[in-house]
Amino acid sequence: MPPPLLFDLSQIDLTKDPIFDREAIGKLNPQRFEMQQLDGILWYDKEKLMVLGYKDVTEDEFWIRGHIPGRPLMPAVIMVEAAAQLSSFIVKHIYQMEDFIGFAGIEEAKFRSIVEPGTRLYLLGHVTKFKRRKYTCSVQGVVGDTMVFEVVVSGLSL
Repeated sequence: MPPPLLFDLSQIDLTKDPIFDREAIGKLNPQRFEMQQLDGILWYDKEKLMVLGYKDVTEDEFWIRGHIPGRPLMPAVIMVEAAAQLSSFIVKHIYQMEDFIGFAGIEEAKFRSIVEPGTRLYLLGHVTKFKRRKYTCSVQGVVGDTMVFEVVVSGLSL
């Protein structure tokens, strides 16, 4: 049984335009082209250190052809990359960091369901620890009303 969601999605208008789109995200996150796995930020709470972003999974993803032919499934490593990009963005935004943030590790990763093309993967994040050089963020991925993964991501200021 999955844990409860980090916050109640029913309290957020999921139909509104993002407060940060791909272009705005790109001002803080360095990933480009096929490696940009974060399409928008819909909501964040600076005091609670929480954020809601999303990735629209399309038929044009670079991994479609090879993972898995005839039944394309978003690779778990790409889900983790999306989680890392969400956490990096919110840490840089909230703490006004200009440093490059490198991937420091993952813990407690669990994959509970699949993500297929044509879906929106919501990414719920909560910054649980922050020091000037290192942070930790819990992230959950949700499609529809199903939690598809959860992970704790660590980043390091380089």
